[in-house]
Amino acid sequence: MRVAVTGASGKMGQLLIQETLRSSHHTLALALDRDESPMLGRDAGSLLGESSGVLITQDLAGLAGVDVLIDFTRPEASLLYMDACERHGVRLVLGTTGFDAQGLSRVHDFAKRQPLVFAPNMSVGVNLLLRLVETAAHALKTGYDIEIIEAHHRQKVDAPSGTALEMGRVAARASGRRLEHDAVYSRQGHTGARTDSEIGFSVIRGGDIVGDHTVLFAGMGERIELTHRSSSRATYAQGALRAASFLREAAPGLYDMQDVLGLKAQ
Repeated sequence: MRVAVTGASGKMGQLLIQETLRSSHHTLALALDRDESPMLGRDAGSLLGESSGVLITQDLAGLAGVDVLIDFTRPEASLLYMDACERHGVRLVLGTTGFDAQGLSRVHDFAKRQPLVFAPNMSVGVNLLLRLVETAAHALKTGYDIEIIEAHHRQKVDAPSGTALEMGRVAARASGRRLEHDAVYSRQGHTGARTDSEIGFSVIRGGDIVGDHTVLFAGMGERIELTHRSSSRATYAQGALRAASFLREAAPGLYDMQDVLGLKAQ
């Protein structure tokens, strides 16, 4: 598959480029970056000490002939890339988080015409954890309080993380709660006793933490903790390429990593 990567000079973009260059099933066809990037015009593999033969550009016309675009940037940029993908008939793997309601509506609209994998976290381990959270929340829907704790590096700009929010949605759905009603994102001062239905979120930001997520089910006399810790962003890039391969034969529609990994069929 001919792959386009956005945010080519960033950490995630460079990991995506690296994994694409290593892949025997994917070819780097286009490397995109913001207009003001100092890397424009340079080889996409130069920061990795490699020669890719692809120069970093901001020209979206290069999407012509590309099979799939992989995007882990920010909502405002992702929506522009999405529009360009639609114009050129390009499939999309979207790992960007922090969309508002209008942005999410545009994501769903795009998926009516083009196949799209949209997941806040493309790690295989995280997506297995989501399945375990669903099982636990269903079994522990009464008598257990649900809390979600996440930790990321100091430069992450959105909170809670998209992965933590997805864990909350999964837990809420499986336990008969409504996240939009039962989520609690901050506690300070005299808050009163915890309600039975609430799902609490705690956020840690510091250092170079790649990403830690824990879903805690606390009962009377016991607690169950389901945890995933990332030590490298390479797992996200590897998952994104699996998602790209999934899209090769996919019909238009909105997919997630549960679809990519076949977990929904189990």
